[in-house]
Amino acid sequence: MINRIAIFLKKETVLCVSLMLAAVSAFIVPPDRAYLGYIDLRTLAVLFCLMSVMAGLQKIGVFRWTAQKLLRNVKSGRSLVLTLVLLCFFSSMLITNDVALITFVPFTFTVLNLLGKEQKKRLLLPVVVMQTIAANLGSMLTPVGNPQNLYLYGKAGFSIREFLILMLPYTALSLVLLIGWGMIQGGTCPRDLKLETASIQEEPWHRTGGKAVIYLPAVYLMLFLLCLLTVAHILPWQLVFFVVFAVIFVADRRVLARVDYSLLFTFVGFFVFIGNIGRIPAFCAFLQNIIMGREVYTSVIASQIISNVPAALLLSGFTDDFAGLVIGTNLGGLGTLIASMASLISYKYVAKETEGRKGAYILLFTLGNICFLAALILLNAWIAS
Repeated sequence: MINRIAIFLKKETVLCVSLMLAAVSAFIVPPDRAYLGYIDLRTLAVLFCLMSVMAGLQKIGVFRWTAQKLLRNVKSGRSLVLTLVLLCFFSSMLITNDVALITFVPFTFTVLNLLGKEQKKRLLLPVVVMQTIAANLGSMLTPVGNPQNLYLYGKAGFSIREFLILMLPYTALSLVLLIGWGMIQGGTCPRDLKLETASIQEEPWHRTGGKAVIYLPAVYLMLFLLCLLTVAHILPWQLVFFVVFAVIFVADRRVLARVDYSLLFTFVGFFVFIGNIGRIPAFCAFLQNIIMGREVYTSVIASQIISNVPAALLLSGFTDDFAGLVIGTNLGGLGTLIASMASLISYKYVAKETEGRKGAYILLFTLGNICFLAALILLNAWIAS
Protein backbone atom coordinates (compact mmCIF):
# COMPACT_ATOMS: atom_id res chain seq x y z
CA MET A 1 0.00 0.00 0.00
CA ILE A 2 2.81 2.39 0.97
CA ASN A 3 4.67 1.54 -2.24
CA ARG A 4 1.57 2.29 -4.32
CA ILE A 5 1.18 5.67 -2.61
CA ALA A 6 4.85 6.45 -3.21
CA ILE A 7 4.56 5.50 -6.89
CA PHE A 8 1.45 7.65 -7.27
CA LEU A 9 3.11 10.65 -5.57
CA LYS A 10 6.13 10.29 -7.85
CA LYS A 11 4.04 9.92 -10.99
CA GLU A 12 1.51 12.66 -10.19
CA THR A 13 3.66 15.12 -8.25
CA VAL A 14 2.15 18.25 -9.80
CA LEU A 15 -1.39 17.00 -9.22
CA CYS A 16 -0.64 16.24 -5.57
CA VAL A 17 0.94 19.67 -5.05
CA SER A 18 -2.04 21.45 -6.58
CA LEU A 19 -4.53 19.52 -4.44
CA MET A 20 -2.42 20.12 -1.32
CA LEU A 21 -2.29 23.86 -2.00
CA ALA A 22 -6.05 23.90 -2.56
CA ALA A 23 -6.65 22.05 0.73
CA VAL A 24 -4.33 24.33 2.74
CA SER A 25 -5.91 27.46 1.26
CA ALA A 26 -9.37 26.08 2.13
CA PHE A 27 -8.42 26.20 5.83
CA ILE A 28 -7.57 29.88 5.45
CA VAL A 29 -10.64 30.70 3.34
CA PRO A 30 -13.43 28.27 4.34
CA PRO A 31 -15.55 26.94 1.44
CA ASP A 32 -18.52 29.09 0.48
CA ARG A 33 -20.56 30.02 -2.58
CA ALA A 34 -17.67 31.99 -4.04
CA TYR A 35 -15.85 28.71 -4.67
CA LEU A 36 -18.22 28.03 -7.57
CA GLY A 37 -16.77 30.99 -9.42
CA TYR A 38 -13.20 29.73 -9.13
CA ILE A 39 -13.47 26.94 -11.69
CA ASP A 40 -13.04 27.86 -15.36
CA LEU A 41 -15.44 25.30 -16.80
CA ARG A 42 -14.85 26.42 -20.38
CA THR A 43 -11.11 25.71 -20.20
CA LEU A 44 -11.69 22.31 -18.59
CA ALA A 45 -14.34 21.33 -21.14
CA VAL A 46 -12.33 22.38 -24.20
CA LEU A 47 -9.20 20.72 -22.81
CA PHE A 48 -11.12 17.49 -22.23
CA CYS A 49 -12.49 17.57 -25.77
CA LEU A 50 -9.08 18.18 -27.34
CA MET A 51 -7.41 15.44 -25.29
CA SER A 52 -10.17 12.97 -26.16
CA VAL A 53 -9.98 13.70 -29.89
CA MET A 54 -6.16 13.54 -29.92
CA ALA A 55 -6.25 10.24 -28.03
CA GLY A 56 -8.64 8.87 -30.65
CA LEU A 57 -6.54 10.00 -33.62
CA GLN A 58 -3.44 8.59 -31.98
CA LYS A 59 -5.15 5.28 -31.20
CA ILE A 60 -6.08 4.63 -34.81
CA GLY A 61 -2.56 5.51 -36.02
CA VAL A 62 -3.20 8.66 -38.05
CA PHE A 63 -0.05 10.50 -36.93
CA ARG A 64 2.37 7.60 -37.31
CA TRP A 65 0.88 6.74 -40.71
CA THR A 66 1.45 10.35 -41.81
CA ALA A 67 5.06 10.23 -40.61
CA GLN A 68 5.70 7.00 -42.49
CA LYS A 69 4.37 8.51 -45.71
CA LEU A 70 6.64 11.55 -45.32
CA LEU A 71 9.71 9.37 -44.76
CA ARG A 72 9.24 7.67 -48.14
CA ASN A 73 10.83 10.73 -49.76
CA VAL A 74 13.83 10.88 -47.41
CA LYS A 75 17.11 10.33 -49.27
CA SER A 76 19.78 12.06 -47.16
CA GLY A 77 20.87 12.41 -43.55
CA ARG A 78 19.87 16.05 -43.42
CA SER A 79 16.38 15.38 -44.76
CA LEU A 80 15.96 12.50 -42.28
CA VAL A 81 16.92 14.58 -39.24
CA LEU A 82 14.91 17.58 -40.38
CA THR A 83 11.84 15.44 -41.07
CA LEU A 84 11.94 13.80 -37.63
CA VAL A 85 12.44 17.12 -35.83
CA LEU A 86 10.04 19.25 -37.86
CA LEU A 87 7.33 16.59 -37.57
CA CYS A 88 7.27 17.40 -33.85
CA PHE A 89 7.52 21.14 -34.45
CA PHE A 90 4.60 21.51 -36.85
CA SER A 91 2.36 18.75 -35.52
CA SER A 92 2.53 20.13 -31.96
CA MET A 93 0.77 23.27 -33.14
CA LEU A 94 -2.43 21.26 -33.54
CA ILE A 95 -2.05 17.98 -31.68
CA THR A 96 -0.22 19.43 -28.59
CA ASN A 97 3.40 18.97 -27.58
CA ASP A 98 2.87 15.89 -25.43
CA VAL A 99 0.89 14.00 -28.10
CA ALA A 100 3.57 14.87 -30.68
CA LEU A 101 6.30 13.40 -28.47
CA ILE A 102 4.29 10.33 -27.46
CA THR A 103 3.73 9.63 -31.15
CA PHE A 104 7.00 10.51 -32.84
CA VAL A 105 9.76 9.71 -30.31
CA PRO A 106 9.06 5.93 -30.36
CA PHE A 107 8.68 6.21 -34.12
CA THR A 108 12.14 7.80 -34.24
CA PHE A 109 13.65 4.81 -32.44
CA THR A 110 12.16 2.55 -35.08
CA VAL A 111 13.48 4.68 -37.94
CA LEU A 112 17.00 5.01 -36.52
CA ASN A 113 17.19 1.24 -36.09
CA LEU A 114 17.12 1.04 -39.89
CA LEU A 115 20.42 2.96 -40.05
CA GLY A 116 22.42 0.47 -38.00
CA LYS A 117 23.77 0.56 -34.45
CA GLU A 118 26.55 3.08 -35.08
CA GLN A 119 24.35 5.71 -36.72
CA LYS A 120 21.59 5.13 -34.21
CA LYS A 121 23.96 5.64 -31.29
CA ARG A 122 25.29 8.84 -32.86
CA LEU A 123 21.91 10.36 -33.69
CA LEU A 124 19.47 9.12 -31.05
CA LEU A 125 20.20 11.52 -28.19
CA PRO A 126 20.64 14.74 -30.22
CA VAL A 127 17.60 14.00 -32.40
CA VAL A 128 15.31 13.24 -29.44
CA VAL A 129 16.57 16.34 -27.61
CA MET A 130 15.73 18.49 -30.62
CA GLN A 131 12.39 16.77 -31.11
CA THR A 132 11.53 17.68 -27.52
CA ILE A 133 12.62 21.28 -27.98
CA ALA A 134 10.79 21.42 -31.31
CA ALA A 135 7.54 20.15 -29.78
CA ASN A 136 7.71 22.69 -26.96
CA LEU A 137 8.49 25.53 -29.36
CA GLY A 138 6.04 24.63 -32.12
CA SER A 139 3.20 24.29 -29.64
CA MET A 140 3.61 27.88 -28.46
CA LEU A 141 2.22 29.33 -31.70
CA THR A 142 -1.41 28.27 -31.26
CA PRO A 143 -3.97 28.33 -28.42
CA VAL A 144 -4.43 24.54 -28.75
CA GLY A 145 -0.71 23.75 -28.74
CA ASN A 146 -0.50 23.25 -24.99
CA PRO A 147 -2.73 23.56 -21.90
CA GLN A 148 -1.40 26.89 -20.60
CA ASN A 149 -1.99 28.53 -23.98
CA LEU A 150 -5.58 27.33 -24.04
CA TYR A 151 -6.16 28.64 -20.52
CA LEU A 152 -4.49 32.04 -20.98
CA TYR A 153 -6.09 32.48 -24.41
CA GLY A 154 -9.55 32.08 -22.90
CA LYS A 155 -8.81 34.17 -19.81
CA ALA A 156 -7.33 37.06 -21.78
CA GLY A 157 -10.03 37.09 -24.45
CA PHE A 158 -7.52 37.11 -27.31
CA SER A 159 -8.65 36.55 -30.86
CA ILE A 160 -6.90 33.83 -32.86
CA ARG A 161 -5.18 36.50 -34.94
CA GLU A 162 -3.91 38.38 -31.87
CA PHE A 163 -2.51 35.21 -30.35
CA LEU A 164 -0.76 34.14 -33.57
CA ILE A 165 0.79 37.58 -34.07
CA LEU A 166 1.99 37.63 -30.46
CA MET A 167 3.87 34.32 -30.72
CA LEU A 168 4.86 34.36 -34.41
CA PRO A 169 8.28 36.06 -34.00
CA TYR A 170 9.37 33.52 -31.38
CA THR A 171 8.09 30.60 -33.46
CA ALA A 172 9.82 31.89 -36.60
CA LEU A 173 13.18 32.26 -34.85
CA SER A 174 12.74 28.79 -33.34
CA LEU A 175 12.15 27.33 -36.80
CA VAL A 176 15.29 28.97 -38.20
CA LEU A 177 17.38 27.67 -35.29
CA LEU A 178 15.97 24.15 -35.60
CA ILE A 179 16.62 24.03 -39.35
CA GLY A 180 20.18 25.26 -38.80
CA TRP A 181 20.82 22.63 -36.15
CA GLY A 182 19.23 19.92 -38.31
CA MET A 183 21.46 20.79 -41.26
CA ILE A 184 24.57 20.55 -39.07
CA GLN A 185 23.57 17.33 -37.31
CA GLY A 186 22.28 15.71 -40.47
CA GLY A 187 25.62 16.34 -42.13
CA THR A 188 27.16 13.61 -39.97
CA CYS A 189 24.98 10.97 -41.68
CA PRO A 190 25.78 9.16 -44.94
CA ARG A 191 24.78 11.21 -47.97
CA ASP A 192 22.63 8.46 -49.45
CA LEU A 193 20.15 6.74 -47.20
CA LYS A 194 17.97 3.80 -48.07
CA LEU A 195 15.22 3.56 -45.50
CA GLU A 196 13.06 0.49 -45.89
CA THR A 197 9.92 2.17 -44.56
CA ALA A 198 7.91 -0.92 -45.38
CA SER A 199 9.73 -2.67 -42.53
CA ILE A 200 8.34 -0.19 -40.01
CA GLN A 201 5.56 -2.05 -38.30
CA GLU A 202 2.50 0.14 -38.50
CA GLU A 203 -1.16 -0.60 -38.01
CA PRO A 204 -3.04 2.54 -39.01
CA TRP A 205 -6.76 2.64 -39.55
CA HIS A 206 -6.70 1.27 -43.10
CA ARG A 207 -5.12 -2.02 -41.91
CA THR A 208 -7.00 -2.67 -38.70
CA GLY A 209 -10.04 -4.20 -40.40
CA GLY A 210 -13.60 -3.82 -39.16
CA LYS A 211 -15.79 -0.77 -39.22
CA ALA A 212 -13.05 1.56 -37.92
CA VAL A 213 -11.77 1.62 -41.50
CA ILE A 214 -14.95 3.27 -42.65
CA TYR A 215 -15.75 6.09 -40.32
CA LEU A 216 -13.47 6.64 -37.28
CA PRO A 217 -10.88 8.89 -38.98
CA ALA A 218 -13.65 11.10 -40.39
CA VAL A 219 -15.43 11.18 -37.03
CA TYR A 220 -12.35 12.32 -35.13
CA LEU A 221 -11.40 14.92 -37.73
CA MET A 222 -14.94 16.31 -37.58
CA LEU A 223 -14.77 16.49 -33.79
CA PHE A 224 -11.40 18.22 -34.00
CA LEU A 225 -12.90 20.85 -36.29
CA LEU A 226 -15.67 21.42 -33.74
CA CYS A 227 -13.03 21.90 -31.05
CA LEU A 228 -11.22 24.49 -33.15
CA LEU A 229 -14.49 26.35 -33.75
CA THR A 230 -15.04 26.39 -29.99
CA VAL A 231 -11.55 27.76 -29.35
CA ALA A 232 -12.31 30.50 -31.87
CA HIS A 233 -15.52 31.31 -29.91
CA ILE A 234 -17.71 30.40 -32.89
CA LEU A 235 -19.51 27.49 -31.22
CA PRO A 236 -20.58 27.33 -27.53
CA TRP A 237 -18.33 25.09 -25.45
CA GLN A 238 -21.32 23.44 -23.73
CA LEU A 239 -22.66 22.13 -27.04
CA VAL A 240 -19.30 20.90 -28.29
CA PHE A 241 -18.52 19.19 -24.98
CA PHE A 242 -21.80 17.28 -25.14
CA VAL A 243 -21.30 16.33 -28.80
CA VAL A 244 -17.69 15.18 -28.36
CA PHE A 245 -18.45 13.12 -25.27
CA ALA A 246 -21.60 11.55 -26.75
CA VAL A 247 -20.02 10.70 -30.12
CA ILE A 248 -16.87 9.17 -28.63
CA PHE A 249 -18.87 7.26 -26.02
CA VAL A 250 -20.96 5.68 -28.77
CA ALA A 251 -18.28 5.24 -31.44
CA ASP A 252 -15.08 4.47 -29.51
CA ARG A 253 -15.65 4.68 -25.76
CA ARG A 254 -12.33 3.06 -24.80
CA VAL A 255 -10.62 6.28 -25.88
CA LEU A 256 -12.14 8.04 -22.85
CA ALA A 257 -9.84 5.97 -20.62
CA ARG A 258 -6.82 7.51 -22.39
CA VAL A 259 -7.65 11.09 -21.36
CA ASP A 260 -5.20 12.67 -18.89
CA TYR A 261 -7.69 13.30 -16.09
CA SER A 262 -4.87 14.12 -13.68
CA LEU A 263 -4.18 17.27 -15.72
CA LEU A 264 -7.84 18.30 -15.42
CA PHE A 265 -7.78 17.82 -11.64
CA THR A 266 -4.48 19.72 -11.50
CA PHE A 267 -6.27 22.66 -13.09
CA VAL A 268 -9.09 22.37 -10.54
CA GLY A 269 -6.63 22.36 -7.63
CA PHE A 270 -4.86 25.46 -8.86
CA PHE A 271 -8.16 27.21 -9.62
CA VAL A 272 -9.21 26.75 -5.98
CA PHE A 273 -5.82 27.81 -4.64
CA ILE A 274 -5.64 30.93 -6.83
CA GLY A 275 -9.23 31.87 -5.97
CA ASN A 276 -8.57 31.60 -2.24
CA ILE A 277 -5.23 33.42 -2.34
CA GLY A 278 -6.91 36.23 -4.28
CA ARG A 279 -9.21 36.76 -1.30
CA ILE A 280 -6.27 37.35 1.08
CA PRO A 281 -5.41 41.06 0.48
CA ALA A 282 -1.92 41.05 2.03
CA PHE A 283 -0.68 37.98 0.16
CA CYS A 284 -2.32 39.08 -3.07
CA ALA A 285 -0.61 42.49 -2.89
CA PHE A 286 2.74 40.81 -2.15
CA LEU A 287 2.56 38.61 -5.25
CA GLN A 288 1.36 41.46 -7.44
CA ASN A 289 4.36 43.57 -6.41
CA ILE A 290 6.71 40.75 -7.39
CA ILE A 291 5.06 40.02 -10.75
CA MET A 292 3.94 43.44 -12.05
CA GLY A 293 6.14 44.64 -14.91
CA ARG A 294 8.19 41.43 -14.82
CA GLU A 295 5.63 38.96 -16.17
CA VAL A 296 7.84 37.39 -18.82
CA TYR A 297 10.87 36.78 -16.62
CA THR A 298 8.83 35.78 -13.58
CA SER A 299 7.01 33.20 -15.73
CA VAL A 300 10.27 31.84 -17.13
CA ILE A 301 11.79 31.44 -13.66
CA ALA A 302 8.63 29.97 -12.10
CA SER A 303 8.36 27.45 -14.96
CA GLN A 304 11.81 26.07 -14.16
CA ILE A 305 10.61 25.11 -10.68
CA ILE A 306 6.94 24.11 -11.04
CA SER A 307 6.66 23.73 -14.87
CA ASN A 308 4.93 26.13 -17.22
CA VAL A 309 1.31 24.97 -16.89
CA PRO A 310 1.10 25.45 -13.09
CA ALA A 311 3.10 28.69 -13.47
CA ALA A 312 0.48 30.04 -15.88
CA LEU A 313 -2.37 29.06 -13.57
CA LEU A 314 -0.69 30.52 -10.49
CA LEU A 315 0.55 33.82 -11.91
CA SER A 316 -2.60 34.58 -13.89
CA GLY A 317 -4.40 35.44 -10.67
CA PHE A 318 -2.10 38.36 -9.89
CA THR A 319 -1.57 40.28 -13.12
CA ASP A 320 -3.55 41.52 -16.10
CA ASP A 321 -0.60 41.30 -18.51
CA PHE A 322 -1.69 38.02 -20.08
CA ALA A 323 0.44 38.62 -23.16
CA GLY A 324 3.52 38.63 -20.93
CA LEU A 325 2.37 35.42 -19.26
CA VAL A 326 1.79 33.72 -22.63
CA ILE A 327 5.29 34.63 -23.79
CA GLY A 328 6.92 33.83 -20.45
CA THR A 329 5.31 30.45 -19.86
CA ASN A 330 5.99 29.36 -23.44
CA LEU A 331 9.64 30.37 -23.29
CA GLY A 332 9.74 28.92 -19.79
CA GLY A 333 8.99 25.50 -21.24
CA LEU A 334 12.69 25.54 -22.16
CA GLY A 335 15.28 25.02 -19.45
CA THR A 336 15.08 22.30 -16.83
CA LEU A 337 13.66 18.85 -17.48
CA ILE A 338 10.48 19.75 -15.55
CA ALA A 339 10.00 23.19 -17.13
CA SER A 340 7.56 21.54 -19.53
CA MET A 341 6.02 18.29 -18.35
CA ALA A 342 6.01 17.10 -21.97
CA SER A 343 9.82 16.96 -21.78
CA LEU A 344 9.57 14.12 -19.28
CA ILE A 345 7.89 11.99 -21.94
CA SER A 346 11.01 11.97 -24.12
CA TYR A 347 13.24 11.37 -21.11
CA LYS A 348 11.26 8.30 -20.07
CA TYR A 349 11.45 6.87 -23.60
CA VAL A 350 15.22 7.46 -23.80
CA ALA A 351 15.80 5.98 -20.33
CA LYS A 352 13.92 2.87 -21.40
CA GLU A 353 15.53 2.59 -24.84
CA THR A 354 19.16 3.17 -23.81
CA GLU A 355 21.18 1.95 -20.86
CA GLY A 356 23.68 4.17 -19.09
CA ARG A 357 23.00 7.24 -21.25
CA LYS A 358 20.49 9.10 -19.07
CA GLY A 359 23.17 11.46 -17.78
CA ALA A 360 24.38 12.24 -21.30
CA TYR A 361 20.82 12.91 -22.40
CA ILE A 362 20.13 15.31 -19.50
CA LEU A 363 23.39 17.17 -20.18
CA LEU A 364 22.67 17.53 -23.91
CA PHE A 365 19.03 18.42 -23.18
CA THR A 366 20.04 21.15 -20.72
CA LEU A 367 22.67 22.66 -23.02
CA GLY A 368 20.27 22.69 -25.97
CA ASN A 369 17.48 24.24 -23.92
CA ILE A 370 19.75 26.95 -22.52
CA CYS A 371 20.89 27.93 -26.02
CA PHE A 372 17.36 28.16 -27.40
CA LEU A 373 16.06 29.94 -24.27
CA ALA A 374 18.86 32.50 -24.41
CA ALA A 375 18.17 33.25 -28.08
CA LEU A 376 14.42 33.70 -27.48
CA ILE A 377 14.94 35.88 -24.39
CA LEU A 378 17.24 38.12 -26.42
CA LEU A 379 14.51 38.35 -29.06
CA ASN A 380 11.98 39.29 -26.38
CA ALA A 381 14.30 41.99 -25.05
CA TRP A 382 14.73 43.38 -28.56
CA ILE A 383 10.97 43.40 -29.21
CA ALA A 384 10.29 45.07 -25.85
CA SER A 385 12.93 47.79 -26.38
